[in-house]
Amino acid sequence: MVKVGDKLSDFTLKDQNGKDFNLSAYTGRKILLSFHPLAWTSLCARQMQSLEDNHDAFTEKNTVAVGLSVDSTPCKKAWAKELKIEQTRLLADFWPHGGLATTLGIFREKDGVSERANIIVDENGTVIFAKVYPISELPDIKEILAALS
Repeated sequence: MVKVGDKLSDFTLKDQNGKDFNLSAYTGRKILLSFHPLAWTSLCARQMQSLEDNHDAFTEKNTVAVGLSVDSTPCKKAWAKELKIEQTRLLADFWPHGGLATTLGIFREKDGVSERANIIVDENGTVIFAKVYPISELPDIKEILAALS
C-alpha cells in the first residue's frame, strides 16, 4: 500500500460529469482521495455525503476532496444526482478496472473493488496520510480534517 512520504504519479480519471480530473492540475493544493468500494450502497453513500457536507471545511484547508470507486462515469452521475452531491467530484476508477486503486496498493482483487481508504496528498503530490478502514466502517471525517491541519 502507498505510504506516507511516497510521491504519487500523475493520473487522470473522469468525474461524474465526464470531465477529466488530473492530479497535476491541483499542484499547490492538498487532495483527499476518498476511496469507497461501490456506489449505491448505504455506507458508501454516507462516506461521500460527508465529503459534500464538509466541502467548505476542505476549501478552508486548501484541499480538494474527491470520492473514488470502480464504478463507471454514468453510474457515478446517477448516484451523485440521487445523493444531491453537487460540489464534490466523484471519480470513476473504472478502466482499466481499479487501475488507480491497484497502483496505490488498495485494490481487493478477489472482490473487484477498492478498499475503503483515505489518502491525503500534499501540495507537491507527496502522501501525508494513508489509512485503510474496515469495509463496514465509516471513516471519521474529523480524523481527516485534523490530518489536514
